[in-house]
Amino acid sequence: MNSNSQSVTIVPDEQGNAIRVSKTNAEYAHIRLVQQKVFFNTQGWVDNKSRSTLVHGKLEDLKAMGFEPGQELSGNIVIREQTEPFNSSNPDRDLKKAGDTGIICCAHGEPIYRRTFYDASGKEQDVLVAHTNADAIREANGTDSKKTVTQEDLNKLMAKKDKKKAEKVEEVEEVKEQEVEMEEETFEL
Repeated sequence: MNSNSQSVTIVPDEQGNAIRVSKTNAEYAHIRLVQQKVFFNTQGWVDNKSRSTLVHGKLEDLKAMGFEPGQELSGNIVIREQTEPFNSSNPDRDLKKAGDTGIICCAHGEPIYRRTFYDASGKEQDVLVAHTNADAIREANGTDSKKTVTQEDLNKLMAKKDKKKAEKVEEVEEVKEQEVEMEEETFEL
Protein backbone atom coordinates (compact mmCIF):
# COMPACT_ATOMS: atom_id res chain seq x y z
CA MET A 1 0.00 0.00 0.00
CA ASN A 2 1.46 3.32 -1.06
CA SER A 3 0.92 6.48 0.93
CA ASN A 4 1.20 10.21 0.51
CA SER A 5 1.41 12.27 3.68
CA GLN A 6 1.40 15.85 4.83
CA SER A 7 3.71 17.26 7.47
CA VAL A 8 3.18 16.52 11.15
CA THR A 9 1.43 19.35 13.02
CA ILE A 10 1.39 20.26 16.72
CA VAL A 11 -2.20 20.55 17.95
CA PRO A 12 -2.85 23.03 20.77
CA ASP A 13 -5.03 22.29 23.81
CA GLU A 14 -8.27 24.16 24.55
CA GLN A 15 -6.29 27.14 25.92
CA GLY A 16 -4.06 27.31 22.83
CA ASN A 17 -0.94 25.79 24.45
CA ALA A 18 1.34 23.53 22.43
CA ILE A 19 2.64 21.80 25.57
CA ARG A 20 0.12 20.00 27.77
CA VAL A 21 1.25 19.62 31.39
CA SER A 22 0.47 16.34 33.14
CA LYS A 23 -2.48 16.53 35.54
CA THR A 24 -0.82 14.06 37.93
CA ASN A 25 2.78 15.34 37.88
CA ALA A 26 3.59 18.92 36.80
CA GLU A 27 7.20 17.94 36.08
CA TYR A 28 6.05 16.03 32.97
CA ALA A 29 4.13 17.05 29.86
CA HIS A 30 3.35 16.05 26.28
CA ILE A 31 2.55 17.50 22.88
CA ARG A 32 -0.15 16.14 20.58
CA LEU A 33 0.78 15.61 16.94
CA VAL A 34 -1.48 14.93 13.96
CA GLN A 35 -0.82 14.01 10.35
CA GLN A 36 -3.06 13.46 7.34
CA LYS A 37 -2.10 10.46 5.23
CA VAL A 38 -3.58 9.36 1.94
CA PHE A 39 -3.25 5.65 1.17
CA PHE A 40 -3.67 3.90 -2.16
CA ASN A 41 -4.32 0.19 -1.74
CA THR A 42 -3.69 -2.62 -4.19
CA GLN A 43 -7.40 -2.79 -5.12
CA GLY A 44 -7.36 0.79 -6.44
CA TRP A 45 -9.06 2.53 -3.52
CA VAL A 46 -7.93 5.75 -1.87
CA ASP A 47 -8.27 6.21 1.88
CA ASN A 48 -7.63 9.55 3.61
CA LYS A 49 -6.75 9.04 7.28
CA SER A 50 -5.81 11.28 10.15
CA ARG A 51 -3.24 9.90 12.59
CA SER A 52 -2.31 11.29 15.97
CA THR A 53 0.20 10.55 18.69
CA LEU A 54 1.59 12.02 21.89
CA VAL A 55 5.23 12.89 22.50
CA HIS A 56 6.01 12.71 26.23
CA GLY A 57 8.86 14.32 28.13
CA LYS A 58 9.91 16.48 31.02
CA LEU A 59 8.22 19.87 30.93
CA GLU A 60 11.54 21.75 30.90
CA ASP A 61 12.84 19.65 27.97
CA LEU A 62 9.70 20.24 25.90
CA LYS A 63 9.80 23.98 26.65
CA ALA A 64 13.48 24.13 25.64
CA MET A 65 12.55 22.75 22.21
CA GLY A 66 10.38 25.83 21.57
CA PHE A 67 7.29 24.02 20.33
CA GLU A 68 4.51 26.32 19.09
CA PRO A 69 0.81 25.60 18.41
CA GLY A 70 0.28 24.73 14.75
CA GLN A 71 4.02 24.26 14.17
CA GLU A 72 4.82 21.82 11.38
CA LEU A 73 7.46 19.15 11.92
CA SER A 74 9.19 16.92 9.43
CA GLY A 75 8.86 13.18 9.82
CA ASN A 76 5.93 10.79 10.10
CA ILE A 77 3.51 9.29 12.55
CA VAL A 78 3.87 5.52 12.28
CA ILE A 79 1.82 2.61 13.58
CA ARG A 80 3.45 -0.28 15.39
CA GLU A 81 1.52 -3.46 16.02
CA GLN A 82 2.83 -6.45 17.95
CA THR A 83 1.64 -9.41 20.01
CA GLU A 84 3.51 -8.33 23.16
CA PRO A 85 2.06 -5.53 25.35
CA PHE A 86 3.77 -2.14 25.08
CA ASN A 87 3.08 -1.51 28.76
CA SER A 88 3.57 -4.47 31.12
CA SER A 89 1.90 -2.70 34.07
CA ASN A 90 -1.24 -2.01 31.99
CA PRO A 91 -1.25 -4.59 29.16
CA ASP A 92 -4.88 -3.96 28.13
CA ARG A 93 -4.16 -0.32 27.35
CA ASP A 94 -3.10 -0.71 23.71
CA LEU A 95 -5.26 -3.64 22.57
CA LYS A 96 -6.34 -3.39 18.93
CA LYS A 97 -10.12 -3.65 18.65
CA ALA A 98 -12.24 -4.20 15.56
CA GLY A 99 -14.26 -1.00 15.28
CA ASP A 100 -17.22 -0.74 17.66
CA THR A 101 -17.61 -4.52 17.97
CA GLY A 102 -15.44 -4.77 21.07
CA ILE A 103 -13.73 -7.79 19.49
CA ILE A 104 -9.98 -7.79 20.14
CA CYS A 105 -7.99 -8.44 16.97
CA CYS A 106 -5.80 -11.54 17.35
CA ALA A 107 -2.99 -13.21 15.43
CA HIS A 108 -3.13 -16.99 15.91
CA GLY A 109 -4.86 -16.63 19.28
CA GLU A 110 -2.55 -13.88 20.58
CA PRO A 111 -4.00 -10.38 21.09
CA ILE A 112 -2.60 -7.61 18.89
CA TYR A 113 -1.37 -4.41 20.53
CA ARG A 114 -1.29 -1.15 18.54
CA ARG A 115 0.34 2.24 19.18
CA THR A 116 1.35 5.28 17.18
CA PHE A 117 4.78 6.92 17.39
CA TYR A 118 6.42 10.04 16.00
CA ASP A 119 9.43 9.34 13.77
CA ALA A 120 11.39 12.56 13.23
CA SER A 121 13.60 10.92 10.58
CA GLY A 122 10.63 10.05 8.37
CA LYS A 123 12.30 6.74 7.49
CA GLU A 124 10.33 4.31 9.66
CA GLN A 125 7.46 2.36 8.13
CA ASP A 126 4.29 1.04 9.73
CA VAL A 127 4.65 -2.39 11.34
CA LEU A 128 1.29 -4.13 11.03
CA VAL A 129 0.22 -7.57 12.26
CA ALA A 130 -2.52 -9.28 10.26
CA HIS A 131 -5.40 -10.53 12.40
CA THR A 132 -6.56 -14.12 11.99
CA ASN A 133 -9.96 -13.85 13.72
CA ALA A 134 -11.84 -12.32 10.78
CA ASP A 135 -14.76 -14.75 11.18
CA ALA A 136 -15.42 -13.56 14.76
CA ILE A 137 -15.28 -9.95 13.59
CA ARG A 138 -17.67 -10.61 10.67
CA GLU A 139 -20.05 -12.40 13.04
CA ALA A 140 -19.97 -9.45 15.47
CA ASN A 141 -20.69 -7.10 12.55
CA GLY A 142 -23.60 -9.30 11.45
CA THR A 143 -22.13 -10.20 8.06
CA ASP A 144 -22.05 -13.65 6.53
CA SER A 145 -18.50 -14.84 5.99
CA LYS A 146 -19.55 -17.89 3.93
CA LYS A 147 -21.65 -16.18 1.24
CA THR A 148 -20.19 -16.37 -2.26
CA VAL A 149 -21.56 -14.87 -5.46
CA THR A 150 -21.42 -16.84 -8.70
CA GLN A 151 -20.93 -15.23 -12.12
CA GLU A 152 -24.52 -16.18 -12.96
CA ASP A 153 -25.80 -14.37 -9.83
CA LEU A 154 -23.69 -11.35 -10.71
CA ASN A 155 -25.04 -11.30 -14.28
CA LYS A 156 -28.64 -11.47 -12.98
CA LEU A 157 -27.97 -8.64 -10.55
CA MET A 158 -26.46 -6.46 -13.30
CA ALA A 159 -29.39 -7.21 -15.66
CA LYS A 160 -31.86 -6.27 -12.93
CA LYS A 161 -29.97 -3.02 -12.31
CA ASP A 162 -29.94 -2.20 -16.05
CA LYS A 163 -33.71 -2.91 -16.28
CA LYS A 164 -34.44 -0.56 -13.36
CA LYS A 165 -32.30 2.14 -14.97
CA ALA A 166 -34.24 1.76 -18.27
CA GLU A 167 -37.59 1.96 -16.43
CA LYS A 168 -36.54 5.19 -14.75
CA VAL A 169 -35.80 6.75 -18.12
CA GLU A 170 -39.30 5.79 -19.36
CA GLU A 171 -40.92 7.27 -16.27
CA VAL A 172 -39.85 10.80 -17.07
CA GLU A 173 -43.04 12.83 -17.02
CA GLU A 174 -43.88 15.76 -19.22
CA VAL A 175 -43.84 19.05 -17.45
CA LYS A 176 -47.41 20.39 -17.35
CA GLU A 177 -48.02 24.06 -17.59
CA GLN A 178 -50.23 25.50 -14.90
CA GLU A 179 -52.83 28.13 -15.66
CA VAL A 180 -52.21 31.33 -13.84
CA GLU A 181 -55.02 33.80 -13.29
CA MET A 182 -54.05 37.38 -13.76
CA GLU A 183 -55.57 39.91 -11.46
CA GLU A 184 -56.31 43.41 -12.60
CA GLU A 185 -53.86 45.89 -11.33
CA THR A 186 -55.31 48.72 -9.34
CA PHE A 187 -53.60 51.86 -8.44
CA GLU A 188 -54.95 54.51 -6.18
CA LEU A 189 -53.63 57.97 -5.54
